Amino acid sequence: MRLVGPSGEQVGIVPLAKALELAQEYDLDLVEVAATARPPVCKLMDYGKFKYESAMKAREARKNQAHTVIKEMKLRPKIDPHDYDTKKGHVVRFLKQGDKVKITIMFRGREQSRPELGFRLLQRLADDVADLGFVESNPKQDGRNMIMVLGPHKKKTEAMAEAREAQAARKAGRLPDSQQDGASVEEPAEEPAEA
Repeated sequence: MRLVGPSGEQVGIVPLAKALELAQEYDLDLVEVAATARPPVCKLMDYGKFKYESAMKAREARKNQAHTVIKEMKLRPKIDPHDYDTKKGHVVRFLKQGDKVKITIMFRGREQSRPELGFRLLQRLADDVADLGFVESNPKQDGRNMIMVLGPHKKKTEAMAEAREAQAARKAGRLPDSQQDGASVEEPAEEPAEA
């Protein structure tokens, strides 16, 4: 078998007995890396440490993985300016977090005969959040509703990384618990000198 040493150096082609002897000498495990190769390739390594490190890498990869979420925001064609600002704030927050936003305009009664009101409202919202997102799906009528999808400019993973950095910066900027309450730390008073 072809043997690879503990630090990755090539030992060469050795018999199985010699490889097992070397593994005992280094107090390591003999692990078969490529069974289908001719001759098979084995490596001297600490297998427990290897499994732990690969599990930690997989955990870190899962932590950085992002799930695409579509948030939904519902509006009406005759929305008040204050309500519009509130809904727009939610859309801005969702786009900053890297999520897609599905915006639905619900028409009732006679409003259904005026779809241009909903179209103008969706265009206005798209223009207001143009710096954070783009129109992924143009407004289209779907029965009583008109739907548009906005996508973020930055990916979910980038948004998550920025949020983690901001959180770390906030933690680093905090004062110790004794000074956080606004109480100053007083030094002990000196004892009077004896006469």
